[in-house]
Order: sequence, then C-alpha cells, then structure tokens
Amino acid sequence: MPGTLALNDGSRLPALGFGLYKVPIEQTAEVTLAGIDAGYRLVDGARFYGNERELGEAIRSSGRRDDLMVASKFWGDPVQSREQAIADFADSERELGVGPLDLYMIHWPRSSRGAFVDVWRGLIELQQEGRVRTIGVANFEPDDLHRLVDETGVAPALNQVESHPWLPQHELRALHARLGIVTQAWSPLGRGRLLDDPTLLAVAAKHSVTVAQVVLRWHLQLGGAAVVKSTHPERLRQNLDLDDVALDDDDMAVIAGMESGERTGTHPRDRQ
Repeated sequence: MPGTLALNDGSRLPALGFGLYKVPIEQTAEVTLAGIDAGYRLVDGARFYGNERELGEAIRSSGRRDDLMVASKFWGDPVQSREQAIADFADSERELGVGPLDLYMIHWPRSSRGAFVDVWRGLIELQQEGRVRTIGVANFEPDDLHRLVDETGVAPALNQVESHPWLPQHELRALHARLGIVTQAWSPLGRGRLLDDPTLLAVAAKHSVTVAQVVLRWHLQLGGAAVVKSTHPERLRQNLDLDDVALDDDDMAVIAGMESGERTGTHPRDRQ
C-alpha cells in the first residue's frame, strides 16, 4: 500500500488517490465506495465534475469520513475572482456535506485573466478560517507559482499537473522541490494510452505486473503523488497493489527515454 507524503502545512497526502473526473453521476457512489473499500484514502473531486452531491452521500454512507482526504477544486470560469472562489467553495461544502474539506485547489491558473493571485488569497482566508485544511493548485506553471509565493508568501501544498512517462515534467518537479510543493500527477497513465506501449509492456513483463502498476510505481519513485481513475473495482484494487513492484535503475532509465513532451490533456496556456 503506497504511503503518504509530507505537505508544507504539516499535513500528509496519500501518495495515490482516485479521482472522479468524467465518472457519471449514476456511478459516482458505486465507484467511490469501491475506491474506499480498495484502500484509497484520497478522493479527488471538483466542482466541475458535477458529482459532488453523490460523492458526499457515498462518503457519509461509508462510515470512513475520518480516514479520508476529500478534495475539491475551484473551476474559475466564467468568473475567476476571490469572491467567486469563496462562493463556489461554499457550494461544494454544501453539496458534499462532509464537514471541513481536507483539500481545496485552484483548478486552472487562467493566467491571462490576471486574477489567480487574488483567488489564492481567498483560499488562504478559507484555510485560516478552518473551513479547509490544505490548499493547493492544479496546472500551474513556474511563472504562476513564483507569483503566488512572491505576492502572498504562501506556497501551495501541492500542484496537480499532467504527468506521465511522455511528460515527466522534470523542470516543474525541480521547482516544486525548491519551493516545498508536492507534485501530484493527473492523467498518470496518459489517459490509458500508455497501457499498450511496447517499452512499458516489456518492463511490466520483466516484473510480472501490469503496465499501470509499472507507471504508478514510476511516479512514486520520482517522489511524487498521483490520482488514478477507473470505474472498475478490480482495476482500482490492482492499481493500489504496488508493494511488490520495484523498478531498478535500468527500468527507470528505459522509462526516462520515453520522454517526448506529448500531452493527452489541455495545456495550461490553452485554458484561459
């Protein structure tokens, strides 16, 4: 079972969580309960996903609320402002109905709008009021992170970004390390496109594991965290079963050679 990572606010982040992006409303409760039953202790949600009410109902019915880290995110469109972030947070708080949130993030910087620092100040206020324990960001680039820290003095606890063997984000990870920010990967399996990659299939065969297990272990050995998604209980369990998976230096070198810069999702500069 993957462990936890220390955050800069004194809390800890489960290294592997499961997410609910594009999980249909009618499947949300089932998937959430399957993930909790499999052993995940981080549930990655967002206002944009449209299934927070069902997520909250599943968490309450599980009886495991105290064991879980529940995350949500501020979408920021059409309005990106401190006031809108606080209002949207209140909506998520109400829809989830699980008490203080464990983690709240800015979903996209939308840098051209020039408002993300004020939004960040709103999240700092929410944290100071005790309404959320940990605050972070998603899809922030180096210049965005420098502005947050320079203008508020508060570094995000984590930055959730697209990352996988095609897009390892080494430069960003190095900046995160300097600023005390945890790198958390979304699309850690390249939206499933990596599962048939010949290089990864060979590494998986060498260790008698799945490609997904190889790639998730790669994320952990880089020192970061990841959020996976599956609507299949068996795959959720399998993705968490990494205790006997260890990549050697040759494996890490082979995977490093896969870097191409290819993205499977939206570039932050294209989400404004």
